[in-house]
Amino acid sequence: MTRQLSHAELETAFRNSPFIHFLNLQIEKIDYQHETLIVHVPMRAEFERKAGSGQWHGGPLASVIDTVGDFALGMLLGQGLPTINFRVDYLRPAIHTDLRVVACVRRSGRSVGVADVDVFNQQGQLLAIGRASYATSVIVNEGKI
Repeated sequence: MTRQLSHAELETAFRNSPFIHFLNLQIEKIDYQHETLIVHVPMRAEFERKAGSGQWHGGPLASVIDTVGDFALGMLLGQGLPTINFRVDYLRPAIHTDLRVVACVRRSGRSVGVADVDVFNQQGQLLAIGRASYATSVIVNEGKI
């Protein structure tokens, strides 16, 4: 039996992972009914493609997409989940902008879950889209987030 993670529990999960904490994900909205998680991600110099460019490197963008997709499912199932497969399409560069990341659960099955993730700049332009599948049948850390 699963239980939903609260806003506070999601924030704790973000803080308890050194890498996720480094990404500085900030929860904007949790919508359990529509199985959607919206996160704000501030730009920081460590994410730049080239020092001083203000342009996001694709690696941190991919990490954000994977993490937010994971926790869109995780908030419904009570824990973070291992990624099975992941893809991202970069549509335009993210330059001098924070990100608004919207993850929507497409399937939450007994063994596999799928989430779609859209990444927007501060002007609302779509920058990247991602889709990932996660193992929903795996108990991670004995059910602890």
